[in-house]
Amino acid sequence: MFTLTRADGYQISTDPDRLELDRVHRWLSTDAYWALGRDRETVGRAFAGSIGFGVYRPGDGAQVAVARVVTDRATFAWLCDVYVDPAERGRGLGTWLAGAVRDHLAELGVRRILLATADAHGVYAKVGFTPVTPERWMELDQRVNRVTGKEQNATTPLTVEA
Repeated sequence: MFTLTRADGYQISTDPDRLELDRVHRWLSTDAYWALGRDRETVGRAFAGSIGFGVYRPGDGAQVAVARVVTDRATFAWLCDVYVDPAERGRGLGTWLAGAVRDHLAELGVRRILLATADAHGVYAKVGFTPVTPERWMELDQRVNRVTGKEQNATTPLTVEA
């Protein structure tokens, strides 16, 4: 388990028992553009299969931020679901959290971390993230079939018209 305490008392922990998943679900499903409407069960399963990083406020220990890392703990990681409570923003917690995730993964030997953001490029750039080369990366996104425009799910096969 990883724990880090900042000079002002904020603490980061990967202890899964400290994660307040009901709070995380509320943040993600109601305020995070990438996870709007995500159900509580999905949030729970996602964190159960990942490394969850919680940030906790000094004094009362309330969770004020979160990040999730999907990783093989050896070569690759995907940093996702990074969220800082609006009341705590402006204190550098997002940058501190991203840097702590980077450093913890480096200790595990992970050398490549990928993330996606629509609006926080500056936060991640401060800790060394750079834009990826589009011609090198590909994706399969089954949330929406880009050919038909219809929503996909696990039981709907991807169809491509010739």
